[in-house]
Amino acid sequence: MQDEEIVRMANQIAQFFAVYPEDDAVEGIREHLVKFWPPSMRKDLLVVVNGLLPSAVPLHPLVIKAAAQLRPTGRDDG
Repeated sequence: MQDEEIVRMANQIAQFFAVYPEDDAVEGIREHLVKFWPPSMRKDLLVVVNGLLPSAVPLHPLVIKAAAQLRPTGRDDG
């Protein structure tokens, strides 16, 4: 999947949770990524978050915080 598409989707999730208190929003985003995104998509997101693949679309700050709580392999399920 293209990095801009990953960023767009992650930012949409962040926009939904942005009305919640920050800690709840970050946890909600993380939970959504773990429940509904396959490990390959989470791994692609982490590549963008860590700056290994620059994106023309900036990541929402809540996405960055939530992604920091994901395992580097993208395998958080279980």
